[in-house]
Amino acid sequence: MLTDGQFEYFYSHFKRQAFQKGQALITEGDRVDYEYFVVSGCLKSFFINDDMKMFILQFAMPTWWASDYNALYHRTKATINVDCITDGELLCLSNDDREKLCREIHNVEHFFRWRTNKGFVAAQKRLLSFMNNNVKYRYEELLEQYPELYNIVPKQLIAAYLGVSRETLSRLYHP
Repeated sequence: MLTDGQFEYFYSHFKRQAFQKGQALITEGDRVDYEYFVVSGCLKSFFINDDMKMFILQFAMPTWWASDYNALYHRTKATINVDCITDGELLCLSNDDREKLCREIHNVEHFFRWRTNKGFVAAQKRLLSFMNNNVKYRYEELLEQYPELYNIVPKQLIAAYLGVSRETLSRLYHP
């Protein structure tokens, strides 16, 4: 728990920005300066392979974070893209500011460690589901876990998240 003063200091390190639907936050090859906390709207993190096939790594809804963390932490060029599925409002935090806050306020360091661990667990569950479950099960699992995605995210993006074509996804929800 942070005191009011600590929270104000913590919050002062964020830049609040509005973004438009379709606007890119990170493009492959960019230098990555920020991680993004979603106040409102929805983001997608994705990769496009050499065959121009899109793979969605993450949808980021309100209270979620998104960035190219490898590029952010290692100061390398982005290997993924992050853009806005909807208009949104984001809080942007630089890697340097996050590290400074973690050094100065133990509870902030604890929060970021907790958040990182939670993200790792979610990524591990998704990878295991991808390896062990068929697409119908993964689709039902996704909609059960995040029912609001169905109304916000275009179906071709849900298909890209599941690793299938739009046509395959259509067969799943229109048998």
